Amino acid sequence: MSQNDKETLVTDSKQKIVQPAAGTQSLQRAIALLRIIAGNNRAGSRLVELYRRTGLERPTVHRLLQGMVAEKMVHQDAQSKRYYLGTFAYELGLAAAPKVAMRDICLPHLDAIAEHTGDTVFLTVRSGFDGICVARSDGSFPIKMFVHDVGRHRPLNVGASGLALLSALPDDEIDRVCRINVERTRRKNPRFTEAALRASIESTRRRGYATTKVMDEPPVHSVGMVIRSPDGTPAAGVSVSTLASRLGNNRLEMVVHCLSDAIALIEAELRKYVDQDRVPYAMPTLAVI
Repeated sequence: MSQNDKETLVTDSKQKIVQPAAGTQSLQRAIALLRIIAGNNRAGSRLVELYRRTGLERPTVHRLLQGMVAEKMVHQDAQSKRYYLGTFAYELGLAAAPKVAMRDICLPHLDAIAEHTGDTVFLTVRSGFDGICVARSDGSFPIKMFVHDVGRHRPLNVGASGLALLSALPDDEIDRVCRINVERTRRKNPRFTEAALRASIESTRRRGYATTKVMDEPPVHSVGMVIRSPDGTPAAGVSVSTLASRLGNNRLEMVVHCLSDAIALIEAELRKYVDQDRVPYAMPTLAVI
């Protein structure tokens, strides 16, 4: 890892503190905790999970959490003792919301894809070396694909929507992301290789869509495509996740066409906002985690 990448990467995939800047240690520790809590907000986070994943001492984590509870950034459930994002975190999100949010533009189209395919649809934006799920829509198929939670970070090369985003980046930026993410991904999947990732990127560029295996039991596959800003840069990725048995050649073609049609409509809406001098929201293209 280059020195620049070390300075840029504040936390790793487990949110452990890597290299705190002088005078900001407590702030970075609190933010690392918030990232974990946000990524698991539906189920909640236990104290033991938080100090193990950050690598911090239990008393330190407990002290930081109590401070954030007092400020309503974090809420602790009285019965389960699990931690969730608090009301002030929600208020901050409302205040920070841009005039034109990618999620707001895409949601009706995600719902349309889910209704047409019957499957689960995800919207992913980029944050540094990661992809963040910012929206999902569930179709009518009785088996739901709970493979990714809204708000959860994962390496940009993981999942079809993230892979579609990664494949649309310039080659030098792909190289930079790969330097970090190959090592991160290998921690959870020792068989993962950079050669396999490069082959997936090439295949995605050639076909115009990404396909990934999400789960082994039950076998779940995803199909993803990139949404581009009016200037041609990748703004988000959208994917459909379903049982592998539902993705035969004919149905794969249907899903790809459905994604393509929805993306064309989304990109047309983005161009309207630019024409009105209102630049749509997209996550930063440089690593900021």
